[in-house]
Amino acid sequence: MARLLYPDIGDCRALVIDGNMTSRSILSGMLRDMGVGHVAHASRAADARRMLEGRTFDVVLCDYHFDHSPMSGQDLLDDLRRSQLLPYSTVFVMVTGEAGYTHVAEAAEAALDSYLLKPHTASALEQRVLQARHRKKVLGPIFEAIAEEDFETAARLCQERFEQRGEYWLYAARVGAELWVRLNQLDKARYLYEAVREARAAPWAKLGIARVELESGQLQQATRTLESLIGEQPTYADAYDVMGRVQVEQGDMTAALETYRTATELTPASISRLQKQGMLAFYMGEAAEATDALERTVRIGISSKMFDCQSLVLLVLLHHDTRDTKAFVRACSHIERAVEKRPESARLRRFLETARILQALVERQVGNAMRAATTLAAQIRDEDFDFEAAANLLAALSRMSGTEIQLPEADSWVMDLARRFCASKASTDMLCMACAPHPPFEALVRAAHQTITTAAEKAMTNSLNGAHEATVRSLLELGGSTLNAKLLDMAGLVLNRHGAKIADCEQLGDQIAGLRRRFCTRGTQVALGTSAGRSSGGLTLRH
Repeated sequence: MARLLYPDIGDCRALVIDGNMTSRSILSGMLRDMGVGHVAHASRAADARRMLEGRTFDVVLCDYHFDHSPMSGQDLLDDLRRSQLLPYSTVFVMVTGEAGYTHVAEAAEAALDSYLLKPHTASALEQRVLQARHRKKVLGPIFEAIAEEDFETAARLCQERFEQRGEYWLYAARVGAELWVRLNQLDKARYLYEAVREARAAPWAKLGIARVELESGQLQQATRTLESLIGEQPTYADAYDVMGRVQVEQGDMTAALETYRTATELTPASISRLQKQGMLAFYMGEAAEATDALERTVRIGISSKMFDCQSLVLLVLLHHDTRDTKAFVRACSHIERAVEKRPESARLRRFLETARILQALVERQVGNAMRAATTLAAQIRDEDFDFEAAANLLAALSRMSGTEIQLPEADSWVMDLARRFCASKASTDMLCMACAPHPPFEALVRAAHQTITTAAEKAMTNSLNGAHEATVRSLLELGGSTLNAKLLDMAGLVLNRHGAKIADCEQLGDQIAGLRRRFCTRGTQVALGTSAGRSSGGLTLRH
């Protein structure tokens, strides 16, 4: 039947993930009997994760429960999707017994994939595979546009399918909404999420609305949406990811850390969530918790694409503080190997330079420590020097200042970092946490933030008094000298609102846009669990 309906089924690539050798063999045999040309298999979720990170499959059949493993099939699916490591075209089918039916049925509704009940028949399995091939054919233009990174075309095709209620319209609505968020077309994303929520009350639609509210700066509304969702779905781990981001934006770091703890408890084998918990615990001064979470991340995921080497930088700092020489050397070695694999990565090179500051301190090589610090500090005004690099440098400088080493330029470096990256209360708080080992640096960061805030308030007062051009020019001048995203954003807002009354409006707009494009595209982002250009639900602090 399968060969007759789908003569190209021989090109179908399937992966069977099951801890039971007999079940794995039966599923693989069924797939081959129906003509599937390529069948791979894995006995552990961790092995499957590595395979899925490196290869693309049309169909994945995954058992829900794995003996002696904290990771379930649902955890694996969630981790891959959150990290954008599972193509939209791949159909993920969960295999479960009656005992797990309720959980898997709910997950299928949330993830828009299918499930297969044990004991399964060959015909039931064939139906799932044919369904997968059919979906891939029907939604082919959307998947092709995504593969070519033409996200606008893909989103538009999703929108059209949704509005026409074409086949797989609900799936198209979800993909389209995610793409509109990615393209910062938040009104279009919200329209799709709201429409799905009204039609189906899907949890992911409500979560999508909360994400749109967060990205729009509507933090209180996002909090209410998330509280409602978590009340209805207390085990929906993705909701805790977004809630944590909202709480950090609001400056409630204690609540955010508790939220990340809850997410980790729900999915103890999630690499990305362990990293977020560990990284925020580090900034909060919870050293033991941070060390435990980040070391667990290394043990279960250092070879994964989900793993973020920022975890290793923080472990270097933590092990330096506890004088755990063996663990310190191990973390440094991991960073060195990462740089060897990707020598073109400026981000990884900065990680290594940060580690070398600490290495020199441990080895009491004062000259090397000062040279490494100077090398990093010379990059503070580079276009790709971001919030993460700033926080790492502050953390290293704070530890240097606790020794006998004299750094005459350290205060100047700290002020430069703070003036550039103190773009919000949340980002300021995070920088202060990074330099907690040396309180004088924290005072400098607070002072720089106050300087930026005072300058912004003064400029806006001038604008209210009608001095619009002077306001734009003063904000542009200070924003250009500090590279502060908040000041440049404000200059752009005033110009957009009062441009008709301002001479050289177009020229000023070009200057502002040029500075923002070069220095503020990363804004005040700090990666809590992000990797290789993919978001793993990591924290992004808005301007």
